[in-house]
Amino acid sequence: MSPSETKSIVTLSLLAAFVDGEKHERERAEIKRIAEGLSQADGLNLPTLYQDVLMKRVSLASVAGELRSTEARQLAYEMAVCVCDADGTQSEAERMFLADVRTSLGLDASAAAFSQKAEEIAAVPVAATAAAAAASVPASVPVAPKNPDTAELDKSILNASILNGALELLPETLSTMAIIPLQMKLVYRIGKSYGYELDSGHIKDFLATVGVGLTSQYLEQAGRKLLGGLLGKVGGGLLRGLGNQAVSSGMSFASTYALGHVAKRYYAGGRTLSAQTLKDAFSGVVKEGQNLQTQYLPAIQEKARTLDAGKVLSLVRGA
Repeated sequence: MSPSETKSIVTLSLLAAFVDGEKHERERAEIKRIAEGLSQADGLNLPTLYQDVLMKRVSLASVAGELRSTEARQLAYEMAVCVCDADGTQSEAERMFLADVRTSLGLDASAAAFSQKAEEIAAVPVAATAAAAAASVPASVPVAPKNPDTAELDKSILNASILNGALELLPETLSTMAIIPLQMKLVYRIGKSYGYELDSGHIKDFLATVGVGLTSQYLEQAGRKLLGGLLGKVGGGLLRGLGNQAVSSGMSFASTYALGHVAKRYYAGGRTLSAQTLKDAFSGVVKEGQNLQTQYLPAIQEKARTLDAGKVLSLVRGA
């Protein structure tokens, strides 16, 4: 893709991030940080991209006009859909925006089908009984004290980290979309192992407290793949240049690893850690995860070879 097409895809993703106007200030700050990082990559030199979007100095029509190829238009739409679904199912404003995007880009019915698949992934509950449990038991109160097998918990955190690192190696956008719900399910299982029944709202708050915004995390994951030239033909389903994808995959491995271990500390300690302590702990364990990623890269690569991108929804449901 040309630099102008890459810029337009990033811009459309940012338009999607702010279309519902509901972003918390801390999430806006994360999106700004990521936008500035993306804008300086690949020689784009777009230091005002975030401000242009936020101040409505760019329009959907102008962005669409820069997307010349069918592949670029399809990828731009898919990323916009996943941005809208990153923090949950689409709002009415987001649905209307995506309909306008489809029209502006001249996409066919298959684009609407992709949106439906993303919605299904976003709508998967953290656990089949989570909603009912959360309705009757406050998330702040343990159902019953438990002493889980910490070695088994460590193993489940590592396996989840390897899986999410592998998902980021796949070229399909829905594969990256699956990382967030899988991270939420991991936190749910860890909380439950210590006797806490958690709903998705509590888990989203936990992620935000440690510094992981849902929309911003998706933008960062997808942006690394896009600007690193790591995405193959949309829907191609082929692994490309695994050795060159170590950095991209490593961040998803490290963030999942850190979320798991910080959640373990948090719920084992009765949810008494302060917000700043959680954030500091997360930053420290992310670095630990980044160091471990090299060790586990062969396992990540092997896992990626076994994944069927067409069964991402089944993977999320079964986690």
